[in-house]
Amino acid sequence: MRDPTKLRAFELADELAMMIYKITKVFPKEEIYGLTSQMRRAAVSVPANIVEGCARESWVEYVRFLEIAFGSVRALHYQFSLAKRLGYLENNSSSYDSKIVETEKVLGALIRSLRQT
Repeated sequence: MRDPTKLRAFELADELAMMIYKITKVFPKEEIYGLTSQMRRAAVSVPANIVEGCARESWVEYVRFLEIAFGSVRALHYQFSLAKRLGYLENNSSSYDSKIVETEKVLGALIRSLRQT
């Protein structure tokens, strides 16, 4: 069994989930079952799928769960962009945006490296 806490991708994904929960606290109440819920679910899906993939014995399943995590972080990136355009985020949200991009890059690189082995 692999240890997800040793992966930089997991560390970033965990930080991202915490960040999304904090920033969505101030979203409008009418978004509680809409964008707030969608962003939180996508954010939690990223580290959760990394952890679940690490628990799999099959290399193919491991990579598949990482791919699912990657899809979730890409969806989250769009949702974050939408929230910004709707005016739900502060103007200084670029540090949050860069955290999402960094997570995408690190997770994508991990997947590519595993596919080459």
